[in-house]
Amino acid sequence: MTEETKKEIISAFIMPKGLGKVIHIVAWGILFGIPFFFTGRESETVSIESYMRFVIVPLSFMFVFYINYCILIPKYLFTRRLAEFFIANVVLIAFVMMTVHFLMGLLPEPEHIHHRDPHMKEEPPLRNIIGFFMGNAMLYVLVSGLSVAIRVTGNWYHTESMRRDLEKSRVEAELQNLKSQLNPHFLFNTLNNIYCLIAFSPDRAQGAVHDLSRLLRYVLYDSNQKYVPLEKELDFIRNYVELMRIRLPEHVSLDLQIDEQVKGGRMIAPLLFISLIENAFKHGVSNNQQSFIHIYITCAESLIHCRIENSFFPKNKLDKSGSGIGLVNLEKRLQLIYPSAYSFRYGQEGNMYIADLQIKTSEP
Repeated sequence: MTEETKKEIISAFIMPKGLGKVIHIVAWGILFGIPFFFTGRESETVSIESYMRFVIVPLSFMFVFYINYCILIPKYLFTRRLAEFFIANVVLIAFVMMTVHFLMGLLPEPEHIHHRDPHMKEEPPLRNIIGFFMGNAMLYVLVSGLSVAIRVTGNWYHTESMRRDLEKSRVEAELQNLKSQLNPHFLFNTLNNIYCLIAFSPDRAQGAVHDLSRLLRYVLYDSNQKYVPLEKELDFIRNYVELMRIRLPEHVSLDLQIDEQVKGGRMIAPLLFISLIENAFKHGVSNNQQSFIHIYITCAESLIHCRIENSFFPKNKLDKSGSGIGLVNLEKRLQLIYPSAYSFRYGQEGNMYIADLQIKTSEP
């Protein structure tokens, strides 16, 4: 069973806030209402005296249940003082049973007791008390055990819910940290390209700055959302590639193909492909040799496939532009956002460098 499946099962069983109290009220209401469920035309009506005798036992069950639930379990069981928890329950159950026996003696006996057979031999009082304890102690032990089961289960639900909230906060904080690294990285590479363009075409550089402002608007504002419409992400890629095309020399072949079959409403995490595209421009272009960059993006049903092939001209070790954090950040983001729902491979194959990313998204 995968970790994702375990989380889904746990989520399905965590009680909504307040539901536990409703269950307690309904359960005790049914228990206290039992005498009224069995009254009918042929049965006797419930009198005040008979109901008072009946209600003593459910009240004693409730007392044992909540003393365990609210005091003994947190104080002894959760702190692993099992011997003290056992002794406290023995004392509690004995006290409750003696109190019930005493209260039963104070109330008038039911009418059918007065019509007992006069020839029947009456049991000694001590034997009555021992029989009462032996016959009913198990019921109170079961009530105590039920209290333990419910409280321990509720505590596990609460602990699991807190763990999931902390995990969610950690993932969100890590994603935000990765984005804060990605934005300067993107800006750094793009400004380097515009800087190169200024040297031989100031007018085109001016237009590139305008195009850059539109790209930055997307990076700084739209990409702050967890997911963005796929159409916006593809438009961003087109604009970025066209901006990069301006400064490429003639011996570089740049091909962008987006064969899309995008259903309305499909969403994707922003800026997943830009690191691959930046990497291709950085390592796939030579100033004096034939070079190529081929970018293919297809969107079919729930699968988004981005494949980039480029000539490979590794930079020397002194070149620190971008610091190589793009692909590292991308892998971390994929692990956090699309666990078990992506395939990502990249590396050199002969004189060519290939990056291949496939993401399975949910249906809109």
